[in-house]
Amino acid sequence: MTAVCFYFQVHQPYRLRRYSVFDADPFYFDNDANASILRKVADKCYRPATRMILDLVRRHEGRFRVSYSFSGTVLQQLEDWAPDVIETFQQLGATGACEFLAETSHHSLSFLFSRDEFDAQVQMQEEAIRRIFGATPAVFRNTELIYLNELAGHISWKGKHKAVICEGVDRLLGVRSPNYIYAPPARAIPAGATPVKLLLKNHRMSDDIAFRFSNRGWPEWPLTAEKFAKWVDQINGDGYICNLFMDYETLGEHQWSETGIFQFLDALPEKIFDVNPGHNSFLTPSQVADIYKPVGEYDSETPISWADTERDLSAWLGNPLQDNAVAELYKLEGAVKRRHAEGDPWILEDWRKLTTSDHLYYMCTKYWADGDVHKYFSPYDSPYDAYINFMNVLDHLRARAGLTP
Repeated sequence: MTAVCFYFQVHQPYRLRRYSVFDADPFYFDNDANASILRKVADKCYRPATRMILDLVRRHEGRFRVSYSFSGTVLQQLEDWAPDVIETFQQLGATGACEFLAETSHHSLSFLFSRDEFDAQVQMQEEAIRRIFGATPAVFRNTELIYLNELAGHISWKGKHKAVICEGVDRLLGVRSPNYIYAPPARAIPAGATPVKLLLKNHRMSDDIAFRFSNRGWPEWPLTAEKFAKWVDQINGDGYICNLFMDYETLGEHQWSETGIFQFLDALPEKIFDVNPGHNSFLTPSQVADIYKPVGEYDSETPISWADTERDLSAWLGNPLQDNAVAELYKLEGAVKRRHAEGDPWILEDWRKLTTSDHLYYMCTKYWADGDVHKYFSPYDSPYDAYINFMNVLDHLRARAGLTP
């Protein structure tokens, strides 16, 4: 029996306005652009995709199941500029066939640079999920599926989450399949803590939908629901889950409606159920973790992610622009928090919005296929423009926190 586990990431950053060395105001974010982009993506993806998924859950009487993680930044934007989308997600959550996951509130790399800030952001995001959806997350996903053994140890030690979802990286799996539950190595788990279970993304099948669906040069184009259901069914005998993890914007934004992506999604549950009646299903991450036991260890001493071909941190860290920007950013943490306590009510939230990983992503200098993806998402003409703009804002924030350059 194969269970399909659908997980969607929903995130939008607060993009910076063009900020020069001559600017002296504390208004760093381009909310006109942010509102415009949020409304556009809501029209193309969030509204039609969520309405369709709600209909699929009802049509299949709760047998079709999905899960989402929301950054706190996208939740705030939805509440401000598209509250009806929140209402549809609330209806979906009320069906019992939808799970909401934990993550960092500001989609940050904070686990790598400040454990206190990481814990604070996870708590903020969980509080938002409880307030908006009345749910308490039981499964954790880190920003961009960034994972290493140390994260598993920390989450296990905290004891709030039963599982972590991460990328199924070929160089770590070797000949093994991502279609099983794994465990972190025992040496990574603090004494007395219960190890989290690990759900690994099946990147080939996920990317068939997220990246290759509309590629007419792909040998498997066109991808139909019937064809994909047969691939899922073939997992039977060599695995028991098919973890399909992707950006929610895949549906309608990255893969436009004209590609047939919504028709594919609409037909998929029925085809999954019918290809081998009684043998295939849909489960949420919590259900997968509750039903199955780990078959082995998944050992990652260094960070992995779901980004780019390397599946590492090179989308956000590694070049001189990124490394300098993130070092200067986290140097301000203590001063910003002290200034916030002393009476600047907005400085901490402004700093946290700067921890959003997208700002570092825009500074990536990789080329070829990955570089094209980075350019697609960036509002800047070049990584150098992104760096200069970010550092201009950071300089003002530094002075605001009472520090000299």
